[in-house]
Amino acid sequence: MLFDEVLTRFPKQRRPLPDAHRQRYLTDYLENRSGKASAAARRLEAWMHRQVALAGRGNRVLEIGAGTLNHLAYERRHRVYDVVEPFRELWTGRPELAGVRNVYADIRLVPLSHAYDRILSVAVLEHLTELPFVLARSAVLLDNGGTFAAGIPSEGALAWYIGWKYGTGVPYRVRTGLDYAPLMRHEHVNTAEEIECAIGGLFGDVRTTRFPLPWFHASVYTVVVASRPDLARCRRYAELPSPHSPSR
Repeated sequence: MLFDEVLTRFPKQRRPLPDAHRQRYLTDYLENRSGKASAAARRLEAWMHRQVALAGRGNRVLEIGAGTLNHLAYERRHRVYDVVEPFRELWTGRPELAGVRNVYADIRLVPLSHAYDRILSVAVLEHLTELPFVLARSAVLLDNGGTFAAGIPSEGALAWYIGWKYGTGVPYRVRTGLDYAPLMRHEHVNTAEEIECAIGGLFGDVRTTRFPLPWFHASVYTVVVASRPDLARCRRYAELPSPHSPSR
């Protein structure tokens, strides 16, 4: 898959939810992030959190799609921790807010004067309808030598499909009487291949690790660590004018 081909697919439109799913959407979303029904999935997701927390150097951190702020439990080396999370219901009142400097509803609101050593996300990029824009904007916000690290489901892999179909989908049907597939199609708008291709088109150094086995179709999660962004290209896709002074 080529970078230019991926770009033609964005921005994407979400598939609409059936009425029954839409009526309980907020409840399902909150249960998915913190409910007992997702305990096994969260144990597996811990691999992504650990890998992302170890990636790169420096203590100025921006997290994209911070959700319930659960990644903070894996971080031990931040001095500045800013987050982007538009879904206020997920983080309002959370005790982890004490460790957060700023919460932004959109990455467009993060001042370009801020420079981060590490920009990270866990189980977020598969949801983004403006994926190339968010990746490009993240790259521009990185300081020299900074690292972008993302944990994503191996969307499109056989193991991932089996995992959500029978590992999450069956308990969801028992609990709600509804098919889990429409919710997945609504939420996961990007495949792992699209995400990896988009990152590879914006960054010069990209490393990929998969879990539990290194082959794509035998994996359920993937971590991508990227550095050395092409800043001229990133500024273009981030809808920013070329700087008059040298880039950071």
